Parts: sequence; structure tokens; C-alpha cells
Amino acid sequence: MRLRLPIGFFLAALLFSVAAHAADVCATPRQMDGFKTCADVAKAEEEGALTLYSTDPESAGEALLGRFKAMFPKIRTTYLRAQAGGLYAKLLAERQGKVYLADVMQISDMSFAADFVKRGGYMAYVSPEMAAYKPGFKSNPEGFWTWGGIVTAGIAYNPTQVAPADAPKTYLDVYDPKWADSINVKVTISGLQHVTWYMLRNLYGPDYWSRYTALKPRGFDSYVQQFDRLVNGQDKIVMTAQYSGYLIMKAKGAPVEFVVPPEGMIAAPQPYGAIAEAPHPNAARLFLDWFLGVPGQTAMARILYYHSPREDIEPPPGGLPIKSFKLLTPDDWPAFQATHTQYVREWDKLIGLR
Repeated sequence: MRLRLPIGFFLAALLFSVAAHAADVCATPRQMDGFKTCADVAKAEEEGALTLYSTDPESAGEALLGRFKAMFPKIRTTYLRAQAGGLYAKLLAERQGKVYLADVMQISDMSFAADFVKRGGYMAYVSPEMAAYKPGFKSNPEGFWTWGGIVTAGIAYNPTQVAPADAPKTYLDVYDPKWADSINVKVTISGLQHVTWYMLRNLYGPDYWSRYTALKPRGFDSYVQQFDRLVNGQDKIVMTAQYSGYLIMKAKGAPVEFVVPPEGMIAAPQPYGAIAEAPHPNAARLFLDWFLGVPGQTAMARILYYHSPREDIEPPPGGLPIKSFKLLTPDDWPAFQATHTQYVREWDKLIGLR
């Protein structure tokens, strides 16, 4: 007779395994230059490679890895970038084919991070640097993923096209018919867009987004495309405008202005975690320790212009401290994850995809 065990049994076994692992975290982590690690540094250097899968722009991601490589020159780094949905689909397809290329994944959609936990895709590793992160910024149990950055978003406009007095001040002001055919948003596979859809729908009701149909918004893969169109005068308004993108463009002298709506700034996590069956497991642990530590978080803020969840890291260059913002972020991630199918269906329809 074949024994069939309930799903709860496997979940309990998984949690027990992680709890047991957490209890075995090294008692005396090695002090490095600005961070602590439980990784075997010698073995990491023998492995000699690290591959990061990420949703961040290529130039910024490669620059970030360059900071890590400067500290550990024996470890060759590889960066693969795709939008959240495409990145996760690629990773799952590889794993289904027993192909393991990624060592660490950063993904901008908590729905995918939660799903990956259920699939047993993360390596269970409790970095000694996790002590600097509040519980809400870590998986429960900790050791699967940790918020490596906080992406905030509001509204942006081109002051050469839109007078400051005429710019939208709130999320409701974007409904003005004068913005029709001149507003852009992110595409469905953006984790930040999912959070925006979810939070504003909860704030203003399920019909909030349906009213955008008359505006004919255009969807784009990254904030680079969104702000390029704004600077070039192709669009006048960016909705779900990343604060990081604004700071980068502003630093370059581009004609962009940012609106922090009184309702609050959309805030989305950037969860990082090491991958189970990683080809370079020691390098993966070492990178996580470095990245979650002061050196990595400082580099992240200066290169990617995201805010750090750590309280001992300065805000991104030219940016306000995150504590100065009212943040709109889900407080029930399982409920958020449960809306993913509905979100995809509604958002594809809104931006003209079927």
C-alpha cells in the first residue's frame, strides 16, 4: 500500500529543517572588511565564480558585482538580467531540466519569492548580517530571502512639457483627460507594478484602475525606458515612477521632477537569496554576507539608488531618507500573492495586451 502524507507534513518538515539549520549557524563568524561571514572564503575563492540572476539594469548590476569582485578578485562574476516574470520562468525551466546556473537571485516580486520557498528553491543560509534587519525584512523562518533593497515609486513629470502647477499632486489627479496618450507605466511582469496595482486598488477600490483605460497608458519593461520617453518628450507623466530612476536622471541634469503623493510612496522589496544546488555555494554565501553587510548595502544605495532596509546606511545620493516617506506596502504577503492571477489578467488588458 502506498503511503500518502499530507502537504502539511512536508511543510512542517521543511520548517523543521530550516530551524535546525538556523540553530547550526556558526557561533564565531569571520570578520571581514566591514562585514561578517560564515562562508568558507578559501573554498569560495577555489570555486572562482558567482552568477547573479537579477531584475536590475545591466550596467548597475555589473557595477555592483564589480565592487564585490574588487574585494574578492579570485571570484569571477556573471550577471544575468531579466524582468521578474521572465527571470523566474527561466530559473524554473532550468531547474526542471536539472540545469543549475544561478548562485544568487534577486527578484522584484514577492509572489515569486514566496513560490520559490514552497518549491524548496532557496538554499537555507542564515547570514550573520541578518541581525541588522528587522523581522519584516526577512523570510519566516529566516534564511531563505532577505530584503536587499527597498524600491519606492510615485509620479514623475517633465517640467519642460508640464508646468509644476499643472502636474498631478495625487494618484487621483492622474485621471485628468489631459494625460491621455501621454502617460506610461510598467508592464505586467514588474513586481513593483503589482505592488502599485494592489495598494492603490485597496486604497481607492477595485474600479480605480479600470478608469485608466481612457488614458491609454503605455507599458514598458524598465524605468530606463519610462524616463527616456519622459525626457524625450514622448510622454508627459510616468506613473509607478521609481524614485531611484528619478534620482539617476536628475543627477545627469535631465528635465525630470518627482511628486511624492500625500497618500504615500509605493514601496516594494528586492528579496535576495542563495539558490539550492547553486554551482558555487560558498561564493553564494560569501556574496550574501557582503551584500547584506555595510559594504554591499552602501554600494547598492550608491549604484542602484535604492534605500537600504538597514538603519546604518545613508540614503541614495541626492535622495531623502526613507523615514521621511509614508510607505504603501502590503502587510499581508500571502493575500498579495493570491491576487497575482487577477492582476496579470487586468493589467494586460489595461495596457493593451491579451
